[in-house]
Amino acid sequence: DKSEKGGTLLKLVQLEYFCAVCRYHSITRAAEELYVTQPTISVAIRELEKELKLRLFHHEKNRISLTQKVEYNKKKDEQVELISKQVGFIK
Repeated sequence: DKSEKGGTLLKLVQLEYFCAVCRYHSITRAAEELYVTQPTISVAIRELEKELKLRLFHHEKNRISLTQKVEYNKKKDEQVELISKQVGFIK
């Protein structure tokens, strides 16, 4: 089904952006590293937060950090990133 594939692809991209923001602690830096615009990352993160019904990041002046609830599950996030790299979704 086309819509299912599109939804899955969007979620993979959202996860890729999420992992990059976690890695660089910056939406701007993540966007630079992934060759996309900062608004592209911001929108994807907002959509992911909406889908999960969970705030993922604290936004500070020049830095972004995981919320306490998300930080608690950081090991699982690292596992998702590792699996994504292994299957070739994240370079």
